[in-house]
Amino acid sequence: MHPVTREELLAAREAGPVQLVEALAADAYTAEHISGARNVPGRLTAEPAEAVAPDRATAVVVYCSGPYRNRSTITAAAFVRLGYADVRIYAGGKQDRAQAGLAFAGSRASAPAGVGRAA
Repeated sequence: MHPVTREELLAAREAGPVQLVEALAADAYTAEHISGARNVPGRLTAEPAEAVAPDRATAVVVYCSGPYRNRSTITAAAFVRLGYADVRIYAGGKQDRAQAGLAFAGSRASAPAGVGRAA
């Protein structure tokens, strides 16, 4: 398990399959999340992990709200304990993405001027 930057995350998503996982409460995920992310709002066990990321060989990138990454670290460690081979943490999380002007999906999301929603 290792941290990745925004640029590394964008490159990984372009290169192949990556499962994004938001480690925040369900209401925060519903309001805004990175497009394509799945939500793990609480403690991760085997059954929810299989539902969120069924292929243990696919890279899993976990993020939360910001740079302290407490929730993302806990969730990423759970993926590792459950046998996932490639687990990473998007260290900057939502805060870094918002500061870069990149869009979110969700009920509160709106695309910044000139920025596409797919990034």
